[in-house]
Amino acid sequence: MSRAARFWGRMGTRFLPFADVATAELPLSRLLRLSLFQVSVGMAFVLINFTLNRVMIIEMGVPASLVAAMVALPLLFAPARALIGHKSDHHRSVLGWRRVPYLWFGSLVQFAGLAIMPFALLLMTGGGAVGGANIGIAGACLAFLFVGAGMATSQTAGLALATDLATEENRPRVVALLYVMLLLGMLVSSLVFGRLLHGFTPTRLVGVIQGTAVLTMLINIVALWKQEARQPTGIDRPVVPDFSETWGDFVAAPRTRRLLVSLGLGAAGFAMQDILLEPYGGQVLGLTVGETTALSALWSAGMIGGFALSQRALARQVDPHRLAGFGVVIGIAAFAMVVMSAPLAAVPLLCIGAAGIGLGNGMFSVGTLIAAMDLSHGGKSGLALGAWGSVQASAAGVAILLSGAIKDGIGALAESGRLGAGMVGPATGYSFVWHIEIALLFATLVALGPLARRAWNARHRAGFGFPEVSSQRPMFGGEI
Repeated sequence: MSRAARFWGRMGTRFLPFADVATAELPLSRLLRLSLFQVSVGMAFVLINFTLNRVMIIEMGVPASLVAAMVALPLLFAPARALIGHKSDHHRSVLGWRRVPYLWFGSLVQFAGLAIMPFALLLMTGGGAVGGANIGIAGACLAFLFVGAGMATSQTAGLALATDLATEENRPRVVALLYVMLLLGMLVSSLVFGRLLHGFTPTRLVGVIQGTAVLTMLINIVALWKQEARQPTGIDRPVVPDFSETWGDFVAAPRTRRLLVSLGLGAAGFAMQDILLEPYGGQVLGLTVGETTALSALWSAGMIGGFALSQRALARQVDPHRLAGFGVVIGIAAFAMVVMSAPLAAVPLLCIGAAGIGLGNGMFSVGTLIAAMDLSHGGKSGLALGAWGSVQASAAGVAILLSGAIKDGIGALAESGRLGAGMVGPATGYSFVWHIEIALLFATLVALGPLARRAWNARHRAGFGFPEVSSQRPMFGGEI
């Protein structure tokens, strides 16, 4: 483990976006070890949002609306992220920790969900037992909910712990680096899952999910080991302010509300494809399980590229709201490619579109994350991160839930011929969802516009560790 940490410490500053944030007090090796909790979240995200949804829809024949409901269940816990962040800001356990208890509890709940999941999925096929399918559906819903609760708890507390360890000027870039590690975890796990599930069998699926559960606990233990210093207990116990009052103060500013609205619209616009892109590749373009899982790898690679471009743009003094807007524009173009891949029967166009969706989403995520971190003051980083995560995940959850129902409903109308002979085909329901996403992204641009028009003043730029300049520079060398 130490050799691996040293290796990535040497390579990280050259190739990892935001890796230059390391300091003597918080070396890159320690920061990368802490970021392992993001790797476990990335594994679980790929498993439930990319791999399992394709397996359930195509191989197991589960309706897309039911799959969408299951995948959206983990995100029902998303609104609690702001409360978790607020509580961890003021928590003091009997052992003197604030963030570690939340990290540990989240890891346990995530492990429990992954432990239940494979057997629930097997029961969903019927299993020969009376009522076995219904029991399996109930068990799968419980498993997905546990995984979502664990991911939300551990991720919010872990990101807040990283901000505690970082200096004030480095905090936004430390959080951005941890999201890069999340994407790397998603990329690697996508490739591994695709390889392991090549030639799909139910037994192999059970082994993949169980292995993910065990690996989650192992790497999370390594991640939190000796990261947070224990504080004296029994004296000067902090008084926890009322959450509703704190939240009311936080969202009182019009700019904060507009940012959160923009974040919600953009997150919904980018997320509706989460459970449909792989089934689309399998059902419309005839791709295998391994090949469709590679689409999530392309998406993850695009996200990492978006983070790398964002680092360069922020270093050139680009306003984060404007950066998010550029990501939305790229996302619109990428979804247009996905739409055209079906009538052209062009798998390469689908692959480019998947990577483009990730690229645009990465830039949008970094821009809104940096803008949200600018809202955290007075040791309330947990609340700001929780607000960003809760709005993003809640909007994504609603979008995913609606996407499956819309795809099934429009697809049924198309197959019955009610939409006209030219619309008959498996691609119609998917295409309708892609067009809704494009419309949501256009709405995001409208919401972001007033924020992007205002210059980000030099005081805020200096707070993120970048040099002060008299005016903003163009994003990538040209005029904005």
